[in-house]
Amino acid sequence: MSEFDHNRTDEETETLSIKDDPSSISEPKDQYLERAAIPEEAARSFATAGFWMRFWAYLLDLIVIGSIDRLLIKPVFRLLDFQLHDTSMFAPISILFAIVFYGYFVLMTKYFGATIGKMVFGLRVISVKRDRLTWGTVLFREWIGRYISATVAILYILVAFMPKKQGLHDVFADTTVIHERRLETESFSNL
Repeated sequence: MSEFDHNRTDEETETLSIKDDPSSISEPKDQYLERAAIPEEAARSFATAGFWMRFWAYLLDLIVIGSIDRLLIKPVFRLLDFQLHDTSMFAPISILFAIVFYGYFVLMTKYFGATIGKMVFGLRVISVKRDRLTWGTVLFREWIGRYISATVAILYILVAFMPKKQGLHDVFADTTVIHERRLETESFSNL
């Protein structure tokens, strides 16, 4: 221990983050990963997910969302005898489809750090500025940013050309998508 460490009070020692001394961690690895802050410099050292990995994960997410729509929403609309072929933006079925689409991405990203598509491919969304994804970050990334990117589809291709492999919605929300297995390996090789 350095002289600086010996001069810390007990109160200061309790408030130290994991980053100060990762070798002293005695908690399970899942809790460590959940609490571990990933600052911008560290996020650069992790393998960021490129365009194709994110593309395949997004396609799988669209299959999941389409399945939810076809298995739950359409049968209810048929049962209630609503118009299924009304394609206007403000039709009840269109509004419900939008709620399922954006709700899926917002809730999965907030509570699990990844959608089902990202989980299958071993990807995870992280914040490059904070310890955890906040509601504001997730809402901005998944709702507003995804709406902008979906409106102008060419913006999704930015992931292939950005230095940190971030989409426009990632840049706006200060997030990035990384390979989760690489994160676990690198976190525990330093312990």
